[in-house]
Amino acid sequence: MAAAKVKMNANGAHTFLEIVKVRFGTPAHLVFTFYAVLCNIVVSGSLILGGAATVNALTGMPIIAACFLLPIGIAVYVVFGGLRATFICDYAHTVVIFTIIYLFVFRAYGTAEDIGSPSSMYDLLTEAAKIMPVTGNEHGSYLTMKSNQGLVFAAAGMLTGLSGVFCDQGYWQRAIASAPESTTKAYMLGGLSWFAVPWAFASCLGLAARALLTNPKFPTYPNPLSASQASAGLAAPAAAAVLMGKGGAVAILLVVFMAVTSAASAELIAVSSIFSYDLYRVYWRKAAGGAEIVRVSHWFIVFWAIWMGAWSAILNRASIDLGWLYYVQGAVLSPAVIPVALTVGWSRLTATGVLWGSIVGAILAVLAWMIGCLKIYGSINITNLALPYSAICSGVTGLLFSGVITVVVSLLGHQRYDFAGTRAIAVVDPVDEEDSGVQGVPAEREDSASSSAGGQEKNAKDPEAGNTTVTTIPVASETMPPFSSGGTRPPASPEVLQAVYKKAAWMALALTLCVTIIVPLPMFFSHYVFSKSFFTFWIACTIIWAFLSGTFCIVLPVIESRRQILTIARASFKALRFAGRGDHTKA
Repeated sequence: MAAAKVKMNANGAHTFLEIVKVRFGTPAHLVFTFYAVLCNIVVSGSLILGGAATVNALTGMPIIAACFLLPIGIAVYVVFGGLRATFICDYAHTVVIFTIIYLFVFRAYGTAEDIGSPSSMYDLLTEAAKIMPVTGNEHGSYLTMKSNQGLVFAAAGMLTGLSGVFCDQGYWQRAIASAPESTTKAYMLGGLSWFAVPWAFASCLGLAARALLTNPKFPTYPNPLSASQASAGLAAPAAAAVLMGKGGAVAILLVVFMAVTSAASAELIAVSSIFSYDLYRVYWRKAAGGAEIVRVSHWFIVFWAIWMGAWSAILNRASIDLGWLYYVQGAVLSPAVIPVALTVGWSRLTATGVLWGSIVGAILAVLAWMIGCLKIYGSINITNLALPYSAICSGVTGLLFSGVITVVVSLLGHQRYDFAGTRAIAVVDPVDEEDSGVQGVPAEREDSASSSAGGQEKNAKDPEAGNTTVTTIPVASETMPPFSSGGTRPPASPEVLQAVYKKAAWMALALTLCVTIIVPLPMFFSHYVFSKSFFTFWIACTIIWAFLSGTFCIVLPVIESRRQILTIARASFKALRFAGRGDHTKA
């Protein structure tokens, strides 16, 4: 929904912070820049720390070494390839990840000696509940949706997800770089596909780790995983080692590496965009051109990669792990969610409402965090602040109060914004390819006058040659337009984008109701414990969902890009043929 609104109201923006700056001015811009950078700090720490812990568990590499090697290696291909390189790498990584997901799912539920079927998994989990019952679950079972801890975790997960999506420039980056007519569809299919990771993959290995408690092959046998090991994300590697031996450990290591590199590359580009466009160009050198922006963004990528390693090492020495960061993310970022979400689409939103909502909401969230932690757990310390109920007190307070304050104060202002200013945001200055020393692709220059009038692009004509003037946008730039053979695609009409927005709203509403209310809540309040047949049906659904997700992520992009792929293949074949003949002129 937000992606459709970005295309409607700020098609030329580089970052969501740029939209905030144009619409609300410097104070709001600085506040949301703080939230954006804080989000990148938390997410970067989660990625690298979780990845380093897994690498250490599977290979023995020192965690500090892994903390630095992972981000620095990622920075290399991001600097040289830019956003397009991350798209290509993301696709390649996704193919590998889904292949490994299928291997583990079929191994756990089909061929593994230690489990081998949903029926055997059911029996093992039933026995595990007798040995180590779950507090707050119906009969202590692992086979029920009546889970008090699960309900709290769900709430924390929604807060963390909302704050991550709306405060992380990495998500906005993809919406900005995508073609207008495909952005919303891509996000919907991407969200549906992602759901296979926790539902099919994580539940498969998580349940396997619990089912194999008494198996002598289990790495921690005769003891189960400790709470700290589980919080560090080591349940999956432990289960994989039992299911597939060394091959399973290698597969998990590969999955972690692929996932961390894909996500961390997006974070690096997001941070470089914020620093180069929203700090350097706004507050340091307002006249900075395209080549300078690209150069500065590269330096910020290198800087942030080193900082990611140092920050993760600091967190590790402070005994802060992936679970801690997961809960804290929603606690500290939730006050910005509703103000940011409304910025791109609600005309009644005012600068006063945004500032009061995000700042007062943050103050109330911190107070609720401290008071809740003290009242529920007895003392305020690093460990207790990241416990579920502490995080929920902060996250819910920040989300609700910031939203109410933002909306009420804005309505009292009696203002209505026409989005002419945000629609007038233009792509950064043209870059001369020969001067900048970087490769580029042609992109039509936006006529800012026509953009101010209604957001419609108009070709600038060369008065001498009578041809459309084209400019060059560097490949390494974070504002990279989608692949095309003749410049950027013209923007979709407001009517089309409005229809896309409504479709996205209905789909999002339906999916939200299904995932958060219709399916889990009746099963929670009925105290239902799965029967063996229902558990088998449940597992079958996860496998089907995983296959559909793989189709969306692996097959569909190839079908949609078949013309471009054929064009590149033909050109490559011709170049190789002429090169083989020694005819370099034709090549």
